[in-house]
Amino acid sequence: MHTGWNFVDWLQYLLSFALVIGLLLSLLWSLRKLQNGAPGVRKTDRRLQTLEALSVGPRQKILLIRVDDREVLIGVTAHQMTALSPWPEASPLPAAPAATPNEAPPP
Repeated sequence: MHTGWNFVDWLQYLLSFALVIGLLLSLLWSLRKLQNGAPGVRKTDRRLQTLEALSVGPRQKILLIRVDDREVLIGVTAHQMTALSPWPEASPLPAAPAATPNEAPPP
């Protein structure tokens, strides 16, 4: 009569448990990649893209999205979405003329 667990039983139990956990984690990882759009699955000519997402509450987010070439900041709650502001276009700042050390500042 078998009264206790020996080393082989424990080893078989632990390896089976590790295999099940590994399969579960790999399935969850692959589902997440498919949900987010893996590089092989994602279309490159998409017009709408989520650039960044910031969670500010349990069911509240701030999203930076791109529609064509325009970026917009969106607030998302459980019941509505609100455009917070259009993202300003990046424009180079005009360079200020450098003053030479011998010049006096203008009055």
